[in-house]
Amino acid sequence: MRRLCVLAAAGAVALSLAAISPVSAQWVVFDPNNYAQNVLTAARELQQINNQITSLQNQAQSLINQAKNLVSLPYSSLQQLQSSIQRTQQLLAQAQRIAYDVQQIDRAFSTNYAPATSDQSNQALITNAQSRWQNSVAALQDALRVQAGVVGNLDTNRTQTSALVTSSQGASGALQATQAGNQILALQAQQLADLTATVAAQGRAQNLESAQRAAAQDQGREQLRRFLTPGQGYQSSNVQMFH
Repeated sequence: MRRLCVLAAAGAVALSLAAISPVSAQWVVFDPNNYAQNVLTAARELQQINNQITSLQNQAQSLINQAKNLVSLPYSSLQQLQSSIQRTQQLLAQAQRIAYDVQQIDRAFSTNYAPATSDQSNQALITNAQSRWQNSVAALQDALRVQAGVVGNLDTNRTQTSALVTSSQGASGALQATQAGNQILALQAQQLADLTATVAAQGRAQNLESAQRAAAQDQGREQLRRFLTPGQGYQSSNVQMFH
């Protein structure tokens, strides 16, 4: 009887173990080396992601900088500079009598400024002298007008210089800085053009004055020669005094 009880208990235990699920019978084993390797792999992947994010940020900043470098300068002084140059050109084009023309100059020096000859009448000498004097006076007036126009451009140049320097200092990109620098160079070229016009007008006046003095000296010698040249002496002739 006792033996039967033991066998029954053993059978019950066997049935209980058989009823347990195979999954719940497995043991969980922790491997430190494998865990450390997995953590290291995850850290490396995270670092790669951070590097990619940093690279994208740098590329985005580079594109932003390139966009700034392509932005044009909002300020332009071209119209004001062209207006100043046109005013100076108009004053030069209004030159009186002997203007800035090679053919016209050659004609004047072959006539009014030509050396006095013995076959010219006294009236012709006087006419040429008056014409030369009028040329000198007109050239002096033209020079003064050009100088006045250049002085009038100084205020415009001062305003443009201030605006361009401010724009250059506040440029957000390379293109704006370059454009501001180019406009400053254009302003300097305009100032050099005004200076050239002033020198040309002043030189024209001085040259015509010098030519007038040289022609006057030559004419003076001719008139002195005529005065000193003995004329035809007195010759008697029959005169009827009373009818």
